[in-house]
Amino acid sequence: MDDLVRLREATAEDLDSLEAIEAEGDALFADVFGPAPFGPDSTQSGASRAAEPGIVLVAVVDDGTARADGTRHGEASTESVVGFAHVREVEKRPSDEDPPEAHLEQLAVLPAHGRRGIGRSLVEAACAWAAARGHARISLRTYAEVPWNAPFYVRCGFRVSEDDAPGGALDTALQRGLVAAEREAGLVRLGRRVLMLRDLRAVRRDPPSPSS
Repeated sequence: MDDLVRLREATAEDLDSLEAIEAEGDALFADVFGPAPFGPDSTQSGASRAAEPGIVLVAVVDDGTARADGTRHGEASTESVVGFAHVREVEKRPSDEDPPEAHLEQLAVLPAHGRRGIGRSLVEAACAWAAARGHARISLRTYAEVPWNAPFYVRCGFRVSEDDAPGGALDTALQRGLVAAEREAGLVRLGRRVLMLRDLRAVRRDPPSPSS
C-alpha cells in the first residue's frame, strides 16, 4: 500500500463520503452485470453504518504536498477518504444460541485508487479488529465469479463455505437475514452468491487506532 495512505477508525466527519465511495465502487459492476445493476438505492449511508454494532475503518490520503524528504509544506494538510471497510458485530445474548459473529459487511475503494493494495490492507485491518475483539472467524458474502469479489478474498485468506446451510455452523439469524436481504434486493439474479469465512486465530491483533 502507498506510504501516503493511512488506515484509521472513521470519525463523524468521514461518514458523508462513504456512500459516494460505495456508489463509485458499485459502478465497476456495470461491465459485468450491465448499467446500474443494483438500482438507485443500493448504497447505505455512512451514518447508518456507524450506528450499527461494529466498526467502520477508512483509508485516507493526505492532500498536502510532499517534499522529497517526506516532509510537507504550506497549509496544514487535509485528508480525503478513498476507501472503507465496515464490520458488523453481533454479540451473543444470554438467550441466543447463535455464536457471536463478526461480518465484513462492505469493502469499497474509489476506482481511481484501486490496484494499490488499499482494499487488501482494509481487509487485514478489519480482521485484526475482529480478532482483537475475540472473534475466532469473520464472514462475508459476495459474488463467486466476479474477479474482485470471491477470488480477491481467497487471496486474502478467506474460503468459500457451506456453513450457512440449514443446520450448519453459520445457520444463524444474521446469515439468514443477509440471504433474505440479497434476495429482496435482487442480487441473486445477477450471479451466484457465496458465504466466505476466514479463521482469525492466527491474525495479529493490532487494528488501527482511532483518529486523534
